[in-house]
Amino acid sequence: MKLNSTIALTLLLLVSMLVAGLVSASWGSSLGREALKGITQPDTRPTNSKVGGQAGSTRREELAVLPEDDIIANVKTRMNGGAVKDANPSSSVSSKAVSQNEIAKTQLPMTATSQDVVLEIKSVRKQSESLVLAVSLRNNGKQPVRFVYDALTVSDEQGRSLKASTDGLPVELPASSSAFPGTISIPANLLDGVQKISLSLPDYPDKRLQLQVSNIPLVQ
Repeated sequence: MKLNSTIALTLLLLVSMLVAGLVSASWGSSLGREALKGITQPDTRPTNSKVGGQAGSTRREELAVLPEDDIIANVKTRMNGGAVKDANPSSSVSSKAVSQNEIAKTQLPMTATSQDVVLEIKSVRKQSESLVLAVSLRNNGKQPVRFVYDALTVSDEQGRSLKASTDGLPVELPASSSAFPGTISIPANLLDGVQKISLSLPDYPDKRLQLQVSNIPLVQ
């Protein structure tokens, strides 16, 4: 039986397409293997990722950006053979606070005497939004002494006047009296950068005596 020419042509085309597909697949697979030579699968084990993450975290924690002024100062100090400035500002602040507290402990109480009247600064403490000085007044003389506390003058080490209020101190000190305790309060927001203050208190109205205490150390 003789095959129809149309059927034969169709079969020939199908066979040609199948052969062409096999050749293309083989060639593509070969190109893919060549392109992937030298490439390995990344290590995705949890332990390695954890270690790598910890190492990266450690490196990030250890990385610190120093201010340009500190870097220049440290370089100049090294060139001059001196000690390098501490790059950790928090440690400097804490050391400064500790040293101020130690100074306050070693220098207080402080006293001033004028005309047998004694003013004593017993302690300095931070209370709420104020710096509070615990003080006392005592009259060892034979005459009573009067005070008007609006005349109290408080200033910092630069000579700038500071607002202050008193509490508990008597208007009149009787003769041969015992100590009268009280407080002097200064708003803390006026004391930024201030390390020491001085105060002066005259009697009223004659101003024959002047109670002065200088360089009172502050506890910030």
